[in-house]
Amino acid sequence: MGKGKLAKFADMKTYPHVFEYPYSVMDDVPFRMKGKWNDLFFHNDHPIVLELGCGRGEYSVGLAGMYPDKNFIGVDIKGARMWTGATDSLKDGLKNVAFLRTNIEIIDRFFGENEVSEVWLTFSDPQMKRATKRLTSTYFMERYRKFLVPDGIIHLKTDSNFMFTYTKYMMEVNKLKVDVCTDDLYHSGLVDEILGIRTYYEQQWLDRGLNIKYIKFHLPKEGVLKEPDVEIPLDEYRSYNRNKRSSLGTSK
Repeated sequence: MGKGKLAKFADMKTYPHVFEYPYSVMDDVPFRMKGKWNDLFFHNDHPIVLELGCGRGEYSVGLAGMYPDKNFIGVDIKGARMWTGATDSLKDGLKNVAFLRTNIEIIDRFFGENEVSEVWLTFSDPQMKRATKRLTSTYFMERYRKFLVPDGIIHLKTDSNFMFTYTKYMMEVNKLKVDVCTDDLYHSGLVDEILGIRTYYEQQWLDRGLNIKYIKFHLPKEGVLKEPDVEIPLDEYRSYNRNKRSSLGTSK
């Protein structure tokens, strides 16, 4: 029988690579590692890669195993899901992965200027009713700019045609450099050991016959970011363990 939420949260409090700073406590508890993750935790000078909305942390753990010369941090507010990746990485003895339980809206409070080289957005909720909730919106990209290196890389992997289309318009409107853009990843010939990592939810969507979309783009430090002024068709299906895709407040 699997562990319940309370037992998982109790485990997480003992894990040396898990840091819990939800919005409710952030104003009262200072985060001393901002700008110092490599010095105070990883004890190396390797590039830092974030997985935002990491869920069970499949990408953070998978990439950490593939790339010992990089440091990976999975970020999510859902601690019971994060427990899976945190536990697996601890059992595997991975020293280059950590987990941060917090609200992504305040992600810039945890990382210093030029501290992060890449960001992965793995199956983020598309938040179809409210642009500021989307993780590729100007609201969030302005936050990423505060800690990404110049011309830092953002990866979006999604089942949502709405999120994919919205992000494409963001790239076009703001003339951002795009390295890869495909609306059918697994029939594109692009899949390698990195893109082939499959999250729990991704496998469910693949089983339902949905195409997986992927965009890799660069975010410059300079320039004013603009929201696209376009109408985008809403996703017509529901995801597992979520309300309607057009509802607010859902998360991976």
